[in-house]
Amino acid sequence: MKYMMFVCTDTEPETDDAAIPDIDVWVAENDANGRRVLGDILAAPSAATTVRVRKGELLLSDGPFAETKEVIAGFDIIECADLDEAIEVAGKHPVARIGALDVRPFWTD
Repeated sequence: MKYMMFVCTDTEPETDDAAIPDIDVWVAENDANGRRVLGDILAAPSAATTVRVRKGELLLSDGPFAETKEVIAGFDIIECADLDEAIEVAGKHPVARIGALDVRPFWTD
């Protein structure tokens, strides 16, 4: 089953004395075992354009629409047997120590 994993960073991260694992190691391991299908880093939230249509009118806003302490910094699409395995993969992601990972299955009928 495929899962989208949004990699979110906190604009005010907690400080942790433990060393943060190297992201390149996590990527290499999950690429090698076939779990990571695709992933990339996103530009800063200031580069975002929010698009909405209301009453037939196209509305554009520069930057992120919602004020939040967390921003989506990137994404990974992972292939896992089930949610438990996806959570295990996310828990080993280095950003889990300083941010958050939003793991969601793709829609199925």
